[in-house]
Amino acid sequence: MEEYLSRITIDSAICHGKPCIRGMRWPVETILDMLGADMSIEEILRDHPELEREDILASLRYAKLLASGRTITEVSG
Repeated sequence: MEEYLSRITIDSAICHGKPCIRGMRWPVETILDMLGADMSIEEILRDHPELEREDILASLRYAKLLASGRTITEVSG
């Protein structure tokens, strides 16, 4: 799981400190919104070629981590 979570970055200068994909202005929240709107991984990648499959999987793993009550620092530290 940790290899995927390394794709999630938190920087107060990017998107108001929201968790983002690889330092880009792609909040995890936006990826989850697209998946929740019934977009497939393939559709997301086709529409947004700067994203990689692993970015979407990292977003899902991050959401699972938060739902479990753990933090990213507990897993990576």
